[in-house]
Amino acid sequence: MARTSNKNVQAKLVLLGDVGTGKTSLVLRFVKGQFSDFQESTIGAAFFTQVLSLNEATVKFDIWDTAGQERYHSLAPMYYRGAAAAIVAYDITNSESFERAKKWVQELQRRGNPNLIMFLVANKVDLEEKRAVGNEVKYMPKKMV
Repeated sequence: MARTSNKNVQAKLVLLGDVGTGKTSLVLRFVKGQFSDFQESTIGAAFFTQVLSLNEATVKFDIWDTAGQERYHSLAPMYYRGAAAAIVAYDITNSESFERAKKWVQELQRRGNPNLIMFLVANKVDLEEKRAVGNEVKYMPKKMV
């Protein structure tokens, strides 16, 4: 996180997770206030910015929404390098996406910024009747490695 002045902060935020977990939907809701039931898959990565006023400070988020396809995995370090925060998303209707999310968390713990703030986000909670991932995430240790 870089301070551009006493009241201005710039923070790099990266979103990681399998394809179809709702990463782009999260970003579009945060940045543009929009939601669509269908979203095209991200190719490579997409870049967004969002500025928020918090108390007396202004925070500018530089947001990298990464592609979830396995073929783009090798590019991920380029996006999470230097990140202040990471959102690792999984789809509650897809147990494989949860297993992959755990691997992302482990990778970030090993190779990411040691001060990285990490969020594990369960997406598609409106599809409770199709839930494939239980509530075991509540009991996961902070360090999964």
